[in-house]
Amino acid sequence: ADPHSFQASASQAAALREADLVVVNGLGLEGTLAGVIESAAADGVEVVEAASFVVPLPYGPGAASGEGGNGEGGTLDPHLWTDPRRMADVATGLGEALAAADPGCAAAHRAAAAAYRAELLGLDVEIEALLAAVPTEQRKLITNHHTLGYFADRYGFEVVGAIIPGGATFAGPSPAALAALVDTLRREGVRAVFAETTASTALTEALAAELGGEVAVVTLYTDSLGEPGSGADTYAGMMLVDARRIAAALGGP
Repeated sequence: ADPHSFQASASQAAALREADLVVVNGLGLEGTLAGVIESAAADGVEVVEAASFVVPLPYGPGAASGEGGNGEGGTLDPHLWTDPRRMADVATGLGEALAAADPGCAAAHRAAAAAYRAELLGLDVEIEALLAAVPTEQRKLITNHHTLGYFADRYGFEVVGAIIPGGATFAGPSPAALAALVDTLRREGVRAVFAETTASTALTEALAAELGGEVAVVTLYTDSLGEPGSGADTYAGMMLVDARRIAAALGGP
């Protein structure tokens, strides 16, 4: 599901209010869930933001709107999970949060967090090796919306544009903005435009068509895990699938 527009059911909202600990991404990602989370916090539920364990990045150029650290129209990018090294820090932080919430099992929570941190750091090394096939001059990303800022920061890519302004998926580009993006694609020699599995690819396909089929449209699992059997149905699997698709689209001479 698209996290920017997900609606909680009555039973899900009730479960949040009855929880011992609620973990949210933060930086405005939760969108329509924000009110439900605030209600749970008002009822005394402990709420922990994953983003509180990392140094957030601002959105790139042309993305000054959308969800972010200031709420609607904020400027901080919430898509921190696209960098496994930052997620390793999140794992450590959440291990401490779980230990505090469940002191009887504190040692087990910390040990599990440490083990998962090691897995995530290994995942980071594996992704870096996969992306080694992409030449420096091809490390340019254009996405459906601004979702790969942390990925680009970690692995030495440049986000040169996004079809939908901001970090949410419910905005829409103007004709002038789309025309400017076509010019960017031509000027930068971009080979692929990346869409998300949780959003329509219509705009992405239209953009590629403007360039006469010279640009591939590649779908990534950026805002949600994949369905069972997709290979992207775990966090590590999702990141590896995306890295392989990016390397295949942009790699080579």
